[in-house]
Order: sequence, then C-alpha cells, then structure tokens
Amino acid sequence: MVAIDVGEVILILVLVIIVAIILSGIHILKEWQRAPVLTLGRYTGLKGPGLVYVTPIISKITVVLSTRIQAVAFKTESTFTQDNVPVNVDAVMYFQIIDPDKAILNVENYAAATQLAAQTTLREVLGKSSFDEILSEREKVGEAARQIIDEKTEHWGVKVSSVEIRDVLVPQTLQDAMSRQAAAERERRSRVTLALAEVEAAGKMVDAAKQYANNPTAFQLRWMDIVYQIGLEGKGSLIMIPQNVPTVGDTSQFFTATALNNILSKSTGNVGNSTISGSKP
Repeated sequence: MVAIDVGEVILILVLVIIVAIILSGIHILKEWQRAPVLTLGRYTGLKGPGLVYVTPIISKITVVLSTRIQAVAFKTESTFTQDNVPVNVDAVMYFQIIDPDKAILNVENYAAATQLAAQTTLREVLGKSSFDEILSEREKVGEAARQIIDEKTEHWGVKVSSVEIRDVLVPQTLQDAMSRQAAAERERRSRVTLALAEVEAAGKMVDAAKQYANNPTAFQLRWMDIVYQIGLEGKGSLIMIPQNVPTVGDTSQFFTATALNNILSKSTGNVGNSTISGSKP
C-alpha cells in the first residue's frame, strides 16, 4: 500500500484554493459593458471591455453597466390637464449612460431614479398643457418633457434622447362627448358644403337663364327635353303642364299640349301610356 502523506494533501488543497482565488479575478466584459472597481471600498476606476482582471479579496466589481440605449415604459395615473381634464398617459423614454463614473458615484440606482424623474416630469408637463394640445401635439409635449428630464439626469451621467407618448386614455363619458362633438362638426361641414353647392348651382342657373333670354328656341327645346325625361321615368304616368308652354321673348310662340303629345308619341314609342294633360294657367 502507498502511504499518503497528510502534509502533501494539505499542500495540494492549499494550492488549489490559491489558484481558484487567483482565477476568480478574471472577468470577460462585452463591448458595451463597463465595470466599476472598488479597492478596499474606494472607487479606483472602470474596467472593460474585453478580458479584465481584478485583484481578488482586495478589489471587487459591484455592478456591470451597459452603455447602450435603454428603453423604459412608464405611465401617469389620473393626471389633470391645464383645462381640468383627467387623463392617463402611457409613454416610453430612451436614455443612455454617457458618464459611467457619475452613474456609479452620484446616484444609487440610476435606472430607477431616471424612471421616477420621468414620471414626475411628465405629470408637470401635462398639467401645463391643454387637452387638445396633448392629443394633437404629442411630439411637442414629449420634447418638453425630455428637456426637463435631461436636465435632472445630467448630474447622474445619463442622457435622455427621447420621450414618446404612446397612448392617451380618457374617461368613457368624455369619449362619448368627443364623439358627439365630432359628429356635430361633420354635420356642420356637410351643411356648409351643401349650401355652397346650392350657391354655385344658382349661379349656373342664372347664367343659363341669360343664355335662354337671348335664344327663345333653346329655351323651348330645353322645356321639351324636361318633359321627355319625365316621360321616361315610368309607364302610365300623367303629366300636368300649362296649356301654353312658357316661352322666352315673343309670347306668341308656344307649344300646345296636343303638339307635345304628338312629339312624345313619335320620339318615345317604348314609353308606354304616358300622356300630357293640358290645363289653362
């Protein structure tokens, strides 16, 4: 049997522990990661990216920072606008660490502090804006909030690049009122459009009347065309017209109902039993 020396076993264990402690100081950081190092409790600088070594026991890495742009979603609960309208706003903030030293030394948790600053700032901005501005000028409201948040987080080494409003939630009663207002506005626009069309049509009719006044024959042909179109609308229709068809210029020129019936019977053979009854005006 081979005698086992206890001293050698202890020495091997000690060497293994020493090697493990030495190797524990090796760290691999990604390209966008930075690691603050504390030596005996004092901040001694940043490490990374790549392969870094930190003296075990004496120095340690407390947290690993990311220098990439980070997105945080947040919202405000029951915020009142300048015109006392209650709204709930959902927003997204994009920020990035530009000074890791300040992010470590000046604030305990830069991510949580930045999110809380964004919530309080957005409430302040909404309180200074009207409800219509929040709905129609979201970019303007978001930019105003971004500037204020960026000023607050500048001392933390954080740069806020954008604040975007995703959604504006309003009470159901206010939504119903807005729907009625929108419907009333559409009705108003349709009536204005119809009135403008009537004005334009009246102007065209005045122009046509002037042309008919200079050409009585054209007016009589137009009258006959109207009667013809009425006759095409259905079978067995009874059309009441004056005995003397209106004329322009010389009042002695007119068409009688009998003459119109003869014309219609010749030109509209497929109309059916359409007749024109004459009556004296």
